Amino acid sequence: MNIALIAHDKKKEDLIKFAQAYEYCLVNHQLFATGTTGKRISENTKLKITRFQSGPLGGDQQIGSMIAENKMDMIIFFRDPLTAQPHEPDVTALLRLCDVYAIPLATNMGTAELLIRGLERGDLKWREYIQHD
Repeated sequence: MNIALIAHDKKKEDLIKFAQAYEYCLVNHQLFATGTTGKRISENTKLKITRFQSGPLGGDQQIGSMIAENKMDMIIFFRDPLTAQPHEPDVTALLRLCDVYAIPLATNMGTAELLIRGLERGDLKWREYIQHD
């Protein structure tokens, strides 16, 4: 599966801890991330990650493009709901695309853990049957 990992600045440490805890599962998938988040996860794990621009510089839109092209299966996006984001319209567009294309989306640790556990059990196998170009 193609999985995107994204985190706002105040949530990057949480996503790094999540990636470390579930590295054994994530290593079996194609991982994508926005710039700084991907760099930080790569520095703290052995995961291979395709990095895009940082979110404010278009990384959210690049991941959104993959969703629209049916090339993304899951998004783990640790959002900071208490801090205004300068690129909030991009974030909103990304979340909207997840809804439009029925992409599983976790915006916090609890939901991310449920998605990963479902991935481990094979509950998300239906996504594998969707063609990737």
